[in-house]
Amino acid sequence: MEQALINMLRMQHSMNSRVHDHWVEQNFAWYRAAWIECGELIEHYGYKWWKKQAPDMEQVRLEVIDIWHFGLSALFRDGKSVEQIAGEIARELASHQPSGLQVREATEQLALYCLQTKSFSVSLFWDLMLASGLDFDSLYTSYVGKNVLNFFRQDHGYKEGSYIKNWAEREDNEHLVEVLESLDHSAADFADAVYAALALRYRELVPAPR
Repeated sequence: MEQALINMLRMQHSMNSRVHDHWVEQNFAWYRAAWIECGELIEHYGYKWWKKQAPDMEQVRLEVIDIWHFGLSALFRDGKSVEQIAGEIARELASHQPSGLQVREATEQLALYCLQTKSFSVSLFWDLMLASGLDFDSLYTSYVGKNVLNFFRQDHGYKEGSYIKNWAEREDNEHLVEVLESLDHSAADFADAVYAALALRYRELVPAPR
């Protein structure tokens, strides 16, 4: 687990550095991004007792991955190295007893923590991860996929506003899910393969600018 955590932390640092060279020193409000994503997760899961709703668990899990991106970012503080942060996460989870909360309640607990402390709780995130039907292996696979998608977006004009997020009337997140299902997650070049598959779909489905 610890090596996978190091890999994810390094990937997150690389992605954030793509947006801002000195992102750690900027002290961005990652906790705020995390709790807002919690709200988006609840929208996909459903909370309106006055109408028929069916949880969209695929989208719920995608939101969980997004929350993890912001949570990892929030852990870069006090000059700690990637290895130190990974060790702290591993030790916290080793002593953590899962709460068994359901999705809505686990999401609310994490959002409340973010709001009250302006920080992030790995343990409360773990409860949400389990409630959504993910385990650590699936978290890692999905995280790598979404991190690659974020790089792909940046490479194709996301920051400048020229990136097209809907490919053939479906969000790029949905295409990512299908791409991940078609690839060998254990391959050494897994991340590169994800990028190549996304690039192929993008060329095939998104009209080139005239």
